[in-house]
Amino acid sequence: MIFLFDDFGWQGPYTGQMKTVLAQRAAGIPVIDLMHDAPAFRPQAAGALLAALVPWLPPDAVVLAVVDPGVGTERLPCLVEADGRHFVGPDNGLFARVAQRADSARAWRIDWRPETLSASFHGRDLFAPVAAMLATGQAVERTPIMLRVPSPPAAAGEGEVIYIDGYGNAMTDLGAAEVPPAAMIRVDGHAIRHARTFGEVPAAEGFWYANSLGLVEVAVNQGSAAQRYGLEIGAPVQVAG
Repeated sequence: MIFLFDDFGWQGPYTGQMKTVLAQRAAGIPVIDLMHDAPAFRPQAAGALLAALVPWLPPDAVVLAVVDPGVGTERLPCLVEADGRHFVGPDNGLFARVAQRADSARAWRIDWRPETLSASFHGRDLFAPVAAMLATGQAVERTPIMLRVPSPPAAAGEGEVIYIDGYGNAMTDLGAAEVPPAAMIRVDGHAIRHARTFGEVPAAEGFWYANSLGLVEVAVNQGSAAQRYGLEIGAPVQVAG
């Protein structure tokens, strides 16, 4: 299966154009819309979200991932194999956390080029054809590389908001298993306590919980944490005693 992960949004022609390429080059291969509202222009935040989704993907998945504010520049197109799954997209930090969490990971620069390559849509012109080639067992011209990691990881107990859903819940890149339930999560000067479920707190009260991806998420029961605490993608979060 081929999984699409990008920041294109659910409107406009971009997803449809990529799917058209996949339908032509990998006919009969299922294409799954994993996510089209990944953190826009933020490869590292999107990469943290992608890494959290990986355990639910089949072991032979091909992931076509495009969060690429540097499209058309000298940033490399890359192919990553992590625990048998393949990831195709830009080498801008998007796949760094996927590779770090894998038991085994390798990366390559994609050397193959299509006859026509636009400066602004490598998702359609380069990455989609390569994803189709991988899904159908075709060889891809490549050269081994070390993945780019744009900045050092945050200190222990520090992270950021990486996604805000339609309810206003704020997902962070903090692993919930590393945060004890007695700890408070601090965002924008607010200290927020833990609850296991929404039903454990009164309506309109804020709390943090371990979400279904195993990440710390800040929420307000029957309300919007993003509005209550003024949260946006990239907002810093801290674990407090």
